[in-house]
Amino acid sequence: MDNTKAARDALPGTTIPEKLASIGIERGRMIEVRDLEEIGRDYGIVVYLFFEKDLATNHEFAQIENEFRNVPEYERPYVKVDSFLKFTRENDPSFNRTLDEFPLMIEIVTVGELHDPQTGNAQLFITGLMPFLEDFDVDTDLLSQPKENRC
Repeated sequence: MDNTKAARDALPGTTIPEKLASIGIERGRMIEVRDLEEIGRDYGIVVYLFFEKDLATNHEFAQIENEFRNVPEYERPYVKVDSFLKFTRENDPSFNRTLDEFPLMIEIVTVGELHDPQTGNAQLFITGLMPFLEDFDVDTDLLSQPKENRC
């Protein structure tokens, strides 16, 4: 039995965007990366994180997915949220603690469905945009910390 479909069906709303909006997933909203991972897992939604703003905001995801279909996952300009977090946690065991102090906020770009022509099944997806280094004001972040916690 697919509990994720039952969980989605139980959300208020008649359309997928309405249902996801009821849990805070809508275009332009900022969501912490671990919350996106949990939502994806709980509701059976594939969440993709983009590293390039133009690609994330100005192109249809189906076209992007088709273009990069044969490119290894870690060489694409986007990655599944669960793959990103798994890789990062394996390479930095303190990553979750870092996220507790400095949450990684992802901007929701798209909520949609992809139809697999081979199976005829639809797969719900969310695309989000990763923040860029220039979005972080390191001086302000450091100055807002107690002096004994500064680097």
